[in-house]
Parts: sequence; C-alpha cells; structure tokens
Amino acid sequence: MLRRRLDYQIVTLFLGLLLGVQAFSFLLIRHSIDSNARAALRGELSQGELVFQRLLDQNADHLLQASRLLAADYGFRAAVASDDRETLASALDNHGARLNAQVALFTDTRFSLKASAGRYGSEVLGHLRRMAGEAAAGRGDPKPAILVLGGVPHQVVMVPVRAPLPIGWVVMGFRLDEGLLHDMRKLAALDVVVLQKNGEKRWRATMGTLDDADGAAVASQWSSLPAAPARASAPVGDTMAAVRVKDADYLGSLVPLNAGQDHNVSAVLLRSIDEAVAPYRRLQVGILVLTAVGVFVFALGSVITARRITTPLSTLTRLARRLGSGDFAVAMPPAGDDEIGELAEAFESMRVAVREREAEITRLAFVDALTDLPNRVQFAREVRDAATASVREGAPTCAVLLVDLDRFKHVNDVLGHETGDHLLLDVSRRLRALLQGPQDCVARLGADQFALLLHGCNLEGAQVMAARIAQVLETPLTIDDHRIDLSAGIGIALCPEHATDGTTLLRRAEIALAHAKQAQLGAVLFTPDQDVTSAQSLSLLSELRVAVATSQLRLYLQPKVLLRTAEVVGAEALVRWEHPQRGLVPPMQFIPFAEQTGFIRTLTHWLLVECARTWREWADRGLMLELSLNLSARDLIDQDLPDKVKEVLAAHGVDPRALCLEITESSIMDDPQRALNTLHRLHDQGLRLAIDDFGTGYSSLAYLKRLPVDELKIDRSFVMNMERDVDDAKIVRSTIDLAHNLGLKVVAEGLETAPQWKLLDLLSCDQAQGYWVGRPMPKEQFPAWVRQWQKPPVMDEIRLPSAFADFA
Repeated sequence: MLRRRLDYQIVTLFLGLLLGVQAFSFLLIRHSIDSNARAALRGELSQGELVFQRLLDQNADHLLQASRLLAADYGFRAAVASDDRETLASALDNHGARLNAQVALFTDTRFSLKASAGRYGSEVLGHLRRMAGEAAAGRGDPKPAILVLGGVPHQVVMVPVRAPLPIGWVVMGFRLDEGLLHDMRKLAALDVVVLQKNGEKRWRATMGTLDDADGAAVASQWSSLPAAPARASAPVGDTMAAVRVKDADYLGSLVPLNAGQDHNVSAVLLRSIDEAVAPYRRLQVGILVLTAVGVFVFALGSVITARRITTPLSTLTRLARRLGSGDFAVAMPPAGDDEIGELAEAFESMRVAVREREAEITRLAFVDALTDLPNRVQFAREVRDAATASVREGAPTCAVLLVDLDRFKHVNDVLGHETGDHLLLDVSRRLRALLQGPQDCVARLGADQFALLLHGCNLEGAQVMAARIAQVLETPLTIDDHRIDLSAGIGIALCPEHATDGTTLLRRAEIALAHAKQAQLGAVLFTPDQDVTSAQSLSLLSELRVAVATSQLRLYLQPKVLLRTAEVVGAEALVRWEHPQRGLVPPMQFIPFAEQTGFIRTLTHWLLVECARTWREWADRGLMLELSLNLSARDLIDQDLPDKVKEVLAAHGVDPRALCLEITESSIMDDPQRALNTLHRLHDQGLRLAIDDFGTGYSSLAYLKRLPVDELKIDRSFVMNMERDVDDAKIVRSTIDLAHNLGLKVVAEGLETAPQWKLLDLLSCDQAQGYWVGRPMPKEQFPAWVRQWQKPPVMDEIRLPSAFADFA
C-alpha cells in the first residue's frame, strides 16, 4: 500500500511537472514558430515585391534603352524634322519588331499621333499627357507605366526626341506576359496572379503562375477583402492577406502596378503557408519526439528513484507491523548513507529501545516492583496452568495459600512507608525460603497480601505449610530500633478438591482468607458453605442498594435523659431495614457488612439527611432535642465528610449544635491522622463530638486529650454489671471523674434497672440511655413518647447495697 501510494505520488508529481513544463514549452515554441513563420512569410513577400518590382524595372530599362536609341537615331530625327511619316512608321515598325514591342508610335510635343507601327496607338494617346505631366512635375523623363491596352496590361515607356529641344515623343510598350511571372516564380519561389478592374468592383484574374481556376479563386477572395490603400502610402505588409486555394493556405501581398490610376491593375504575390511552415512543422515533430523520449526517460528515472525511496520505507512498514504485533527480533537492514539510511538507523535504534522497554514493561506487568516476586497477574497464570495440569493431565494435587498480614496499615501509618517496605521485603524473603519444589512459587498480590502455589501438595501438606508460615512470621522484626510483631491470616484452597480452574481456585482461597481474617483463626481451609455465604454477601450488597433507592430504610430513635431531672434532652439515631419479604432485618446482619464493603458511607449519609429533616420538623413544632448518630472508620477517613455534613445542615436549616457525632476509639486508630483532621474540621463547624463505647479501646487515654470531643459515652458492658460488681462501678466512677476533669459531658449506655440509675446519679453521671428509659422506636412515635414520659416513682424508694456505701 505504501509503495503503491508513494510510488504513484512521486512518479505522478514529477511526470506531471515535466509534462506541464513540456506542454507549456511546446505551446510557447509553437506560438513562436507560428509567429516566426508568418514573420518569415511576410519578409519573403516583402522581398518578393522588391524582386518583382526589380523585374519590372529591368523590362522598363530595356524598353527605355531601346526607345532612346531610336530617339537618338539621326535618320529618325531627320524624318521627324521633315515630317516623313512613312519613314517614321517604317522605323517604328522595324525597331518594335526587334524588341517584340506591341506598342510603337511617335507623337509631337502636343501628343498628336504622327506615326504608329503597332496596335493601341489611339488608346495610348490618352495616357501620354498624364505621363508627361508627372515627368514635368518631377523635372525628369516620364517614368514607365503599366497601362491596360485592349484589356491587357502593358508596360509603356516614352522618351523625348530632342533637336536639341524636344520635338516629339517615342512611345514603346510591351505586354506583361506569363514569362515574367514564371521568372518571378523561379527567382523568389512566389506565385503571381495579376488582377485588374475595369470599372467593376471586383477583381478578376488576367494571368498568373496558377491555373485559371486558382487565379479566379484568388481574385474572388481578394475582392471580399476591404479596399487596400494606395501602394505609395501603404507600409509594407498592410496589403497582405491570407487566402485558401485548393485546401492550401497562402499568404498574399497585393502590389499595385499602375499607381494613380484607380488601382485597376495589381499583382498578388502568393507564398504557400504550408510550404513555408513545413520546416517548422518538422522542428515541432522533432521537439515532440524529443519530449516523448524525455518523458519516457524521466518516467523511468522517477520510477527507479521512487522505488529506491519506497523499498526501504516498505521494509520499515513491514517491520513496524511486526513491532506492533510484539515481534522485536528482526533487525532493520542497512539502507545506505542517505536520509533513508538515517531513517533506517533511527528506526533500528527505536526498535532496540522499544524492545528493551517492552521487556521492562512486561517484567513490571508480571513482577512486583518492591519485592521482585510475581504479581497477581503472573500468579493467576501460574495457578491457571497448575490447575489445568492437575485436572486435564492427571498431575498431582496443587494448593493455593493466601497470606494477609495483620496490622500492616498501622505499621505504615505509625512508622512510615519506608519501614513498611522493609517489612514487606523481609516477609517475602521468609516466604521464599519456605518453598521446596522447583515449580512452587510465592507472589505478592497486594499491599500486605502474599500467595503461595504448591505443586503436588495435598491437604496435609498445605496445612503443614500454613503452620510453617505462621511460625516464621512469629519471629519479631526489628527495623530502626522498632520491634514489630508479625501475624497473618491464611486462606487455603486445593485443586481439584475445591476448584478445577485457576480463577475459581484463587477466588475460593480468597474466601477462606476472608473468613480467617474475620474470625481471627489464623489458617482456614475453604469449605463450600463459605462460598454460599459469599454469594449471600453479594446479594446483600445489591439488596442494600435497592433498599436505599426504594426507601426501605427506617429512622429509629433511642431517648437520652438527664439523670438529675429525668428530662428528655436528646436521642440516638439508629438505622433499621424493613425488608419487603424478610421484614425488619436485624442491624447485625447488615451493618458490619456495610462497614466491610464501604457501603456504610451511603448509610451514614442517609441517616444524616433523615436526622436533619426530622430535627427541622420537630423544631418547627417547638420540640428542641439533640440528635446523635454514629460515624464509622470509613466515614472518618472520608476527607469530604465535613463538606457533606455542612451541605446537609444548610439545606435543612439545622443548627450544627443540635447534632452530636459519635465515634469509636477503634475507628480512630485505623487512620489516626486523617481521622483527627476530619474531626477537627467537623468541630470547627460547631458540631458536637462524642466518644462511643469508651473504655474498650487499647489506647483511649493516649488519644483522648488530642480529640476535639465534647462528650464521653461509657460502654454498656461496665454499666450493666456495676450494680453487682464493685470493680465495674469503680471503673465507671473513674471514667466519670476523668471526663469531668477534662471538661467533658458523660453519657452512660445500657441503663436497664433502677439501681443502675440510682448509682449513676450518685456518681454524677450527666445523661443515660437504655431499655429502662426507652427502647429504640420509629421516629414517628418519638414525639408522643416524649410528651408522656415521666420519671418512674419507684426511683425514690431504691436502696443500694452496703458495698456501695462509699459512693453515696
């Protein structure tokens, strides 16, 4: 395709330019030849006029000389003196016969005829006075003249007879014959046609070198031309015109022969245009032949040149296609020292560079850059090949073990990514050292996830390998004076027991790993019921999306009261799912799953909007209560959460102080820095913040002083047992004192008995919530419940055991 296009373009371009230049040159030469030919024709005709005039002058000189001899003859002058007319006639006759003259006569000075020896004597007399008058005006002898005598042109001369004064005139005349015209044809290669008018408007041919029909054609065409000017005043060429005779073109020039006599006798000199142009036509043919040869040679050279250019380009094109298909093995052949050669060298350099980069990209596509282990893509290929060999080729069983490190994100966040990288490198070396078979491999699948493929490994071998992995990870790692304890969850799947293809085998190992991480069981072998649970999880996620879109979620509220006055001051907002088929779905069946999948953000946003709408409705009716809602770990690392909360509150006109956002210590520890940043931004907007389930975290005191919180909620596990366990009561008292010393309000969760109320009140706890106050209820029922709520009268009769006497 390249050659066909480029070859044709080059050849077409060059040939087009050449043909254009040659055509222009040919037309220019042709025009020049035509102009030159016509100029040459005009020159020939002009020269022919001179030659023809010279012939006429020669004839006239001959007549003049003969007439002067007669006029000077003594006997003739004596006869004139004696008026011997007979002698004069005899002398004229003899002299005219020698000269073959058709006119010979003598007149006196008054132009009276005295003697005549030929015809047309009387006709000539009418012209002699005019001829003599012209001579007198010019002060010389009369000039020869062409006179039409008897309808035929004659050349007539008149010579004075002096004795010594003029005593008469000798007149001699010759008929213009075709001999003179043929002489002209021989001398100048011109045809001559003599035309005359005898009072008519049209010319007629009287003689010429052409036959009568051709002469008549010339006369007819010349008659149709505009009248020619007098020859005496006409420049050369002004009396020229083109005529056509027998399919041949002639250029003719009109030569008046009797100027001053109404142009009634003229000669047309004719030159054949075809004959004159024939040499030029041969030149044009030669030029055409030369042009054709040049075009052929040029076309041949263009084709050769084009192929010299396109052949290496075609080779480059083929190699480029091979490069595009991933074949980098064939080198570019040398293509000379010109620009094409430079292009080939550049292309070869590009091929080598692309091959090297392709190799590096291929390596990076299948190898983890940090550990230099196979990545997920390469490991999936290895698993696929191993499963295929195990099922189709009868190879031994193979096993896949997925290893997910515990608390790796915490190490990264606290000690930095460089420490995390050192940890991953160390783990990769430890796992690689466990491999035994030559085909076994270890890979890094993700941030903190590794995988092992064991060929010829049964269930017992896989469990032994899992135990060895757990054992090697138990050895602490020391990096930059930091001691790091390692542990991991391990998922195990076997082929063909658990799957017969690589994709399913790897997926089921991931399912087993998820169960190991969730249950903190170390190593877990895949079982079919796990896959059913996974399928249910996928269905649950889809149903949750439908629940949000079709308004299946419900807002429930659990009241919060002041322990001193029993006044309802707020409520904790909870989300419930009313499924159209299964009814009210327990929160523990979808809240943890939502947290794992990240769908909790959608639920949080729904709950926030419902709280804002509900508070606005109650505020418009005069019910001013503080609403609390929980934030998950995924909510806290969402840097857009403060903006979303601000937008929702502004849309419903809610005072930020009317909402309290509850967070757990564990949710903060997942990503402390980002969580703190989010909390500070929320606090700066005026929102109240509370620590939920306080006392269950492992680092609550370390972060408590850094958190911008307003409220602390004591976990229900301490509140529910405090009336029976003095130690729990002491923990609650210490927590309350700590919070009050930090300026925080304290809320007790899990209030379910009157003694608990009494004891919390004695410990100066601010607020409480629990089943003894009120269970979570739909938001529509909550305002009515608030209106009818009263502190139970039994509270005044409560007596605490003696063990709690110190708390009074």
